[in-house]
Amino acid sequence: MTTPELDTGNPKLPVRRSYIVWVVGVVAFIVSIMQRTTLGVSGLEAAERFSITPAALSLFVFVQVAVYMVMQIPAGVLVDRYGPRLVAFVSCVLAAAGQLLLATTDQVSSAVAARVVVGCGDALMFVAVLALLPHWFPSSSVPVVTQLTTIFSQLGQIISAVPFLLLLHATGWTTAYGSAASLSLLAAVLVLAALRNSPDGAWSRQPPTLMKEIGDQLRVVWNTPGTRLGFFGHMANQFSMMVFTLLWGLPYLVSAQGLTPEAASGILTLFVLCMVLIGPLMGVFTVRHPRRRLWLLIGICLLTMTAWSAVLVLAHPAPWWLLVLLVVVLAGGGPASVVGFDIARTTNPGVSAGVAQSMVNVGGYLATLAILLAMGVLLDRLGGFTFDAFRVAWLVQYPFWLIALIGIVTTRRKARRLSAAEGIRPRPLQDLHRTPRL
Repeated sequence: MTTPELDTGNPKLPVRRSYIVWVVGVVAFIVSIMQRTTLGVSGLEAAERFSITPAALSLFVFVQVAVYMVMQIPAGVLVDRYGPRLVAFVSCVLAAAGQLLLATTDQVSSAVAARVVVGCGDALMFVAVLALLPHWFPSSSVPVVTQLTTIFSQLGQIISAVPFLLLLHATGWTTAYGSAASLSLLAAVLVLAALRNSPDGAWSRQPPTLMKEIGDQLRVVWNTPGTRLGFFGHMANQFSMMVFTLLWGLPYLVSAQGLTPEAASGILTLFVLCMVLIGPLMGVFTVRHPRRRLWLLIGICLLTMTAWSAVLVLAHPAPWWLLVLLVVVLAGGGPASVVGFDIARTTNPGVSAGVAQSMVNVGGYLATLAILLAMGVLLDRLGGFTFDAFRVAWLVQYPFWLIALIGIVTTRRKARRLSAAEGIRPRPLQDLHRTPRL
């Protein structure tokens, strides 16, 4: 029996090989997400080990996210230059080095340095895995596969929250973090053994460039309307769910809304389940209705704003069903933000795809960092984790939603004027990878 083949530009490419490469990339991505979230689940142990306050501990999260965001553009440049395979390997090595340093130190400065290294590795892995997909799957399948990739990567959170935490409690800090480091080393070996840049193993790398040439490339990619549409679309839908799940969601549900820790954990579990269900549906939608992708981004953003408004307008804790509804809506924000990557991918030439997707990813994380910091300042000034303080602090989101929506609308208008001036008939965005104009 012959193996079915994919239409990826190489008629001899077997389906089995494509999915092997994808599975290896997803496994490496899962391990990267696990390394990102280990400190979050071991916060109490970290506070005791390093003798720091919760406020100081929260800076660890800020530093790691900041490094992840700052590294997005360099990661995209590295992927476009050297290919996803080498960058993914380096990512695994960096993550292992960072976790090993964290396992063996009891100094705060060394611990912060360790999280910086882990953040760098995390950023490289994200860009590398997404860059693989267009080379191994047909264009019509890439949006769905991208959604599945980002969804399955969240299994890393489960690994850090369950087996890693059990190992931490059973064997201690050094053994647990040393074991986490060993997983990244195993992932590095797997990447070298099974990951390939393309069906023929080649990579159309860009030649060595000067800083000025890199700057010129960044300007060209940013000036492509699809890049800016993806940037603002990602921003509009990603930051709210990230701020909620990364730091402030659990304290808000317990301290302000009066839920028990068990009930709050149940709601966050519901968030993950809903995201798993919603992601593939959005991937299919973007394939079947490419002209409606911007409307999807705007619609999910407006729905999120409405859900938050319904909760925050109340002068008392919200009923449980409204909190559940809020979390279900927030779960749609993650998959919706991924649509921004698809827009950038289909409106930029392949040699710049890594940089374009990195620029898009900066949008959501830039807003996330600003809101994390602003909410922390407001909560401190308004009395801590109280209902009234949180009610005001969550309002910080609205200016960023406004900025993102204005960015989407104005960029879309500029793209239409550009197309009209050049005599280009509007076409589905999915076709624009052939001619990177909108």
